[in-house]
This record gives sequence, structure tokens and C-alpha cells, in this order.
Amino acid sequence: MRYSLHKAVTPAIRGLHTIVSPPRPQRCFHQTSFTCLPRKRNFFTSNQLLSNVDRNNESTSSEEASGQPETQQQGKTQAAKRKPVRASAAKSLRLGLTTKPPKRSTSARKDHTGSDTDYRRTITSICVAQSFDMDAVQEILRFHAFELDPDGAEFDPTGVVHARGINNGDIFVFPSGTVVAWSVPTDALMTLATKQLIQAAELPHIDLLEMEELEFVPDETRDTSYMKGEVVVLGTRAQELENDRLDTTLAKIAFSSGLARSPKLAVLENQAIEYFESSKNNLDFVQGGLEHKLKRSSVLKMTGQLLSLRSQLNHYSDITDQLPDMFWDSESNLENYYNQISTVLDIRQRIGILNKKIDYGFENASVLREMVSEKYGHRLEWIIIFLIAIEVLFELRRVYREDISEVSSS
Repeated sequence: MRYSLHKAVTPAIRGLHTIVSPPRPQRCFHQTSFTCLPRKRNFFTSNQLLSNVDRNNESTSSEEASGQPETQQQGKTQAAKRKPVRASAAKSLRLGLTTKPPKRSTSARKDHTGSDTDYRRTITSICVAQSFDMDAVQEILRFHAFELDPDGAEFDPTGVVHARGINNGDIFVFPSGTVVAWSVPTDALMTLATKQLIQAAELPHIDLLEMEELEFVPDETRDTSYMKGEVVVLGTRAQELENDRLDTTLAKIAFSSGLARSPKLAVLENQAIEYFESSKNNLDFVQGGLEHKLKRSSVLKMTGQLLSLRSQLNHYSDITDQLPDMFWDSESNLENYYNQISTVLDIRQRIGILNKKIDYGFENASVLREMVSEKYGHRLEWIIIFLIAIEVLFELRRVYREDISEVSSS
């Protein structure tokens, strides 16, 4: 029965497949109509978050349809969701200038001609000599048609000489071998300092010149000036209202006097670096047990370099002065300006570090000097021993001859 039933049912099922089925709906290749699109999540919704998310999705989908790459769209969405990065307000101190500088200064200082900064808002300081003869400086500036002391500040010319002439910019020459210029092109300042004022220099060092630049911003609403970070805010209210530039000039002199210490100190720091590099060979001799290669002349040269460096830092210039003599009888604001810019440039810390390095150099030189003295002392001892041995030989020879003469006579 099962077999017959199977034979009866199988043809019936096959017949079902032969029945013609109604035609399937054809798939359209044109763009789907707006009514056939899936319903959006913000459709009839009061959820603000879902509405904002869908708006972002709509913007990204429209941008993708315009032909932009998918990766760029993801990057833009992530960038829009990120928080802005805060700018760090901490700035590196200049305490590392006594080590080998990363050329913030040398390449950047010595090649300012290609900088994009506006020279009309720039204070530039350059050190080209150990000192200046201030009488010769005044003669050179007058010869080149500069106006000396144009605002009647009446400072002692042995302390600072104020001139004006290039693009109405102010130039201040200090006896420490430094020139500070306000609103003067860098190439013009380089020409003035290295070609003209160098004739009044004592012990010039053009190959070791150092430059320092700061920006300044005039403020017509203030009578006083101050430092904002590393920017000098110059109060020019009296200059704008009353056409009186004396207060502005006094403030410039105070700031310039403090700024002039930085390149002068940088020259001494570079000299200290060169000293330690040149003295490394003598220290290597000691480390390798080659004390006999130490020479007294080289040790004396090292000591002389250290003495000259320390005297330039502490005696022959006003770098270490808390306040220059020319500000003693002036207003208290000038002292405040001088201290502000000195604090920004870390002058006291750099002086302290340089003095410590000089002390360390003196310790090394004293050790080497003792070793050289000991070496020459040993040599002198051997010479004395040799002379004593010769004298003993001569005495033995004399005694021997006397004995022979006595024997022969007897």
C-alpha cells in the first residue's frame, strides 16, 4: 500500500511545478522614488539627540554622494568631535644656553634677514665686541648723520648713546659692546654694527657675534609699559596725545639696557663651551694614564682663559649689576622695566650657572696644575739624584787615586 500510494502522489506533486506561476515583479534599475526610502528615525520624533545624529548622518551621506573619499569623511567627523588642543603656556628657560645650544640662537640669530617678522615691531640686540669707546661711537654716528639724543633724555654718554636716523628707528649703543635697535631692519643694524661701529670697538669678535630679538607692541591707552610674556607692551599715550616721546624713550632705554645683557652673556656662554671642548684632551690624557703628555703651557693657557672669562663676567662689564648707575636717579618705573625684561631673559639664573661652570673649570685646572707641578718635581728629583751620583763617582775616583799614590810612595 505504501508503494502504490507513493507512486500516486509523486506525479501529482510534479504536476504542481508545471503549473504556470504569475510573473514576478521586475527590478527597476532607475533611482528609487522618495516614498520608497526607509523611514528616518527623526520622523515624528521629539528626541533631540536622535535628530542631531541624523542631521550629521545626512551631511556625511550628502558629502559621500558628492564624490569625496569615505576615509576623508570619517576623518572630518572625528575631527569635529574632538576637543581643541590647548596651547601650552609653559616656556623653556634659557638655563640651557650654557650647554651646546640647539642653534636656536646661532643660526636663527645670525640669519635674520630672511625672517618674516615685521621689523617695525622688533627689538634687536647684537653684541660685536668686548667693549666700545663711547667717544668714538658718538663721532662715528655724527659722521653718518645720526641725530644724537633726539628726545633730550640727557643720559650720561658713557653709559648709553641714543641715536635716531634709519627709518625713524631708535638705536642705543652700550659700552659693553652691544647695540640695541628698535624698528630698524636687521641688515641695516648688521651693517651699522659690523662695518661702522666696529671701528670704535675694543677687542672685537665679529665671528662670535650674538643676536637676540624680542617683539614689542605699542599701546596708545597706557602711560606705563610692561612685559607680557616675551612681548614688550610699550605705553605711548603721551606720545600720541601730546607728541612727547620722552617717556617712551626712557622706557626704551630701560628695556634696551636689560636686553643688552642677554647677547653679551651668550657670547661668554659660548666661550665657556669652547673652553670645555678644548680642555677635553687634557682630561682624556689623565683618564688614560698619560700624565706625561700634559704640558705646563697648555695648563697655563686654560687658567688664563678662565680668569679672562670670569673677569669679563663679573668685573669688566655691568652684566651682574642689579641696576645700572644711570638709573639710580631716575624714576622707579625704569628700574621696574629693567627688572622685568631681565626676569624674562633669565639673566640672574644664567649668570649663576655660568659662574658655577667657571668654578668647575678652575677645579679641573687646579688638579691639572698640581699634576704638572708634581711631574716637574719628579723630574727635578731625578736630576738631583743624577748629580749626586756623579759627585759620588768623582769622590770615589779621588779616594782611589789617593790610595794608589800612598801605595806607590810606600
